Amino acid sequence: MVFKGDKKEGTWLLATAENKLKDWLVPMVPKCIETYHLTLTTLIWCAMIIFFSFLARYHIHFMWIVSFAIFGQYITDLLDGEIGRRRNTGLIKWGYYMDHFLDYFFLCSILIGYGLMVEDHSKYMLFYILALFIAFMINSFLSFAATGEFRISYMGIGPTEIRLVFIIINTVIIFLADNINIAAALPYVLAGSTFFLFVTVYKTQKMLWKIDMENKENAEE
Repeated sequence: MVFKGDKKEGTWLLATAENKLKDWLVPMVPKCIETYHLTLTTLIWCAMIIFFSFLARYHIHFMWIVSFAIFGQYITDLLDGEIGRRRNTGLIKWGYYMDHFLDYFFLCSILIGYGLMVEDHSKYMLFYILALFIAFMINSFLSFAATGEFRISYMGIGPTEIRLVFIIINTVIIFLADNINIAAALPYVLAGSTFFLFVTVYKTQKMLWKIDMENKENAEE
């Protein structure tokens, strides 16, 4: 079976604009910067997110740097696979493994950062939210194993839109720092994530059921 982990399936809201941005940026990347350099920069972005989220406890405007790190991770994540394909680096399975393993680190760093900004009694809510977000990743990997198609977006929402949501949240926190309670918003995030996960899993299992039934009918003919 041909490995298709480097070919992402699905359509998200910003996909067209993202492809145009990718085509514009790729020629600007110096030859000395390889695909694995871009992939591993996620570790730097994660460290920045956690460090400056901690500092934001004392000066909220450090959240601008957190948002910059989220945007920076988006750009390097956007370019690493494309650079590998165009330069034929051959790091297909390594790129699949490291890229998505570091995506997990990236997600954890964002929620750890928010955890540094809320009271201790609210931190368990962030743990539940992290568990739900990870469930989306698990759903993608299990679906990929079953179908051979690596789907990263559902109902028009993909990683790009999720990053944008985090940046918007950070911006709201900065401008409404004196009038907003981050902890009070967590139950709504938890409820919304739970509903969206339920819909995603329902649609995925329905698709797999249909595939199984079609394969069964074909085998019986």
